[in-house]
Amino acid sequence: MPGMSYKISEEVDFVVVGSGAAGGVIARELSQAGHSVVVMERGPHLRQGDFHHDELAYWFNDEITKLESSPPQSFRKSPGEKASSWGFQSMLYAQCVGGSSVHFTANYWRFHPVDFHEHSLHGDIPGAALADWPITYEELEPYYTKVEWEIGVSGLAGAHPNEPFRSKPYPMPPLPVKSSGVLFEKGAFELGLNPFPAPMAINSVPYDGRAACVHCGFCIGFGCEMGAKSSTLFNMIPQAEATGVCEIRTGANVVRVETNQKGRATGVMYYDMQGEQHLQKAKAVVLSANGAETSRLLLLSENNHFKDGLANSSGMVGKHIMFNGGGTAGAFFEHPLNEYKSVQVTRICHDFYDTDPKRGFYGGGGIDGRVMFGPIAYAAFAGIPGEPGWGNSNKARLQQYPNFMYSSTHCTSLPVETNAVALDHENLDIYGLPGIELTYRDHPDDLATTRFLVDRAAEILEASGANKVWKNPVYEQSFTAHLLGTCRMGNDAATSVVDKYHRTHDVPNLFICDGSSLVTSGRGQPTETIQALAFRAAEHISRFAKNGEI
Repeated sequence: MPGMSYKISEEVDFVVVGSGAAGGVIARELSQAGHSVVVMERGPHLRQGDFHHDELAYWFNDEITKLESSPPQSFRKSPGEKASSWGFQSMLYAQCVGGSSVHFTANYWRFHPVDFHEHSLHGDIPGAALADWPITYEELEPYYTKVEWEIGVSGLAGAHPNEPFRSKPYPMPPLPVKSSGVLFEKGAFELGLNPFPAPMAINSVPYDGRAACVHCGFCIGFGCEMGAKSSTLFNMIPQAEATGVCEIRTGANVVRVETNQKGRATGVMYYDMQGEQHLQKAKAVVLSANGAETSRLLLLSENNHFKDGLANSSGMVGKHIMFNGGGTAGAFFEHPLNEYKSVQVTRICHDFYDTDPKRGFYGGGGIDGRVMFGPIAYAAFAGIPGEPGWGNSNKARLQQYPNFMYSSTHCTSLPVETNAVALDHENLDIYGLPGIELTYRDHPDDLATTRFLVDRAAEILEASGANKVWKNPVYEQSFTAHLLGTCRMGNDAATSVVDKYHRTHDVPNLFICDGSSLVTSGRGQPTETIQALAFRAAEHISRFAKNGEI
């Protein structure tokens, strides 16, 4: 019975805050297990027909990434600086049902076994807080498989010699190779590398009642009007609603997790679209609002029992935010590639995935071939280093758009304690509550890794036969769509926020599962891991509830 609506005064089993990659999965799993669930979502519930091909609307006018009720953001590079707020969003995420799974590029890389125990391998790294996960790849592997089959991922199992163990192949064949994929593959093979078909959360064939990709070219930053992109908007959310016990409550801006005298969560306080405040009662609360919003909500929930914010006895809430590093090399080719069509990525390379001590720094990652920008964004952002953004050379650059491609790199980010999300008491939202202050500076090893991979990306383009190749400068980052590590999991309550089952150490009926749970950043594409963690967390949370352990 889709469209379930609970009375605001009615206590439900679970409130889930956020409907994105993690929240959508948890809502479906808990509701299919028979628990009553209310999903709180700040943004609207858009449908396939609501999405369109308007580059200005999505890339420049923040159509699905900013609401009037969104908290303002400010940014600084170090704790000693004053944060600046100029209307620019350092942290970019969609605010609608499905969250950022609506507008993501849909790269779906599994983490490798090494990602879960790098501290044991490499030890302490000066200036960072590298730690091992409390779980292993082997523990998470069945849930990676569940993601691929339940969410819908296209790819080719066994295509890379260093691929980690998998218990099943992908449910769909890889998407058709694009010009960028053919050229990327050619250059990588020339260098003795091992390119392979990119695993993507986009249907290459009709799957689970959803259409196959029509190769329109509007993936990155856009919602999919075909439903071919495997967003929770199109799979998990409808299935959760179909149980008849799950309500998706939109226009619900959660501002506080309420607790009782025993220190247990009793529900969430939120503002509706009319600006009226309500308490939704629940036996347990799951936060899946993303690495920035989840941390803000915990800090806003301070009270006499939790003076430093909810679940923050360790002082780790908001700390260790990781962006994932990344850079690009660009190229023009003799013939038109017309890369603005179809999905972003069809071939990738993981030959530099692991940290190699011979490089002299920690870090690794992957490289792919893509276009990145539509024509308007290309004109605005894809300049060539050393060439002016005006005059004849710029006109020539604009004319070369059909012949253009990038080789893009996706890298590790080290967890640094001073890289953090905090409350900004000088920039208030429409309810008079503090916005989000972000402090972030890349660790030197992150910048070294990015430069190393950009050099390799340029070599691949050179070997592919490009007419012209350039490397874009690697700068310290001030912008990200990846918000990882701010409520890291761990066995020690003194150094982490949640345990290996995503239960907060301080509040037994409060759970956190989103990018904030990650201990390390992986190699640039975290969404499949976030969803694998969500499937695993939901299984344990449901078991706890049924056994009376919440």
